[in-house]
Amino acid sequence: MITIDKEKGEVSEEIDGITTTYPIGSPEAFQIISSAWLRSGWDAKYVYTFSWMGRPIIQLPEDMVRTQEVIYRIKPDVLIETGVAHGGSLIFYASLFKAMGKGRVIGIDIEIRPKNRKAIESHPMFDLITLVEGSSVAPEIVSDVHEMVSPSETVLVILDSNHSRQHVYDELCAYSDLVSVGSYIVATDGIMKDLPGAPRTEDDWNVNNPYQAAKQFAEERDNFICEQPEWDFDESESLRENVTYWPGAWLKRLS
Repeated sequence: MITIDKEKGEVSEEIDGITTTYPIGSPEAFQIISSAWLRSGWDAKYVYTFSWMGRPIIQLPEDMVRTQEVIYRIKPDVLIETGVAHGGSLIFYASLFKAMGKGRVIGIDIEIRPKNRKAIESHPMFDLITLVEGSSVAPEIVSDVHEMVSPSETVLVILDSNHSRQHVYDELCAYSDLVSVGSYIVATDGIMKDLPGAPRTEDDWNVNNPYQAAKQFAEERDNFICEQPEWDFDESESLRENVTYWPGAWLKRLS
């Protein structure tokens, strides 16, 4: 049980009959409140209220801002994203590349609905976007995408399609060789592990999720490490963790 007392400036958490109280501005209290807020946002479909340049984006704003920090730091020539949906995230990345004067986006989806395809292809950012329709783990799709990337290009990969553990693991294996040293492959939506019993979930999400896929992938390889990118700006003095739908998502290539 969690108790928030704004008058006292305290947050209390009871676990197994033991109650611990923290100042409301402490990192411990912030983490407790953030965890509850993330669950509340899931139940309320909070991420379904945002768009970017006219297209639904269906992402937590903090995840998008943190991704922007990484994109600006790495300045990739190519960003590959599996999962297109309405196209909002493709538009977001393309608009960053337009502002930076460098970069392009490849979006892969097993089905790009005609209405979404039309909206993406008619968007002012489409000149920086290539759409690929087919399963992201189908050998012919993986081969086609590899052929679209030059060995000299800096590459960042974001996985946001089918979020089952096996599919994400297969995607990690399929695209990790494209990731440049110092760049990342990102297994999004690991929050699934914390959501069993919530609306729109399955009973096995505690084990069948991208977080577990990323963990397995990192444990099997010595050239990738699971590591949240450092913040470019931080005057909080105490906060260290993203408020995110993507826990354990960031896999950095070391060599």
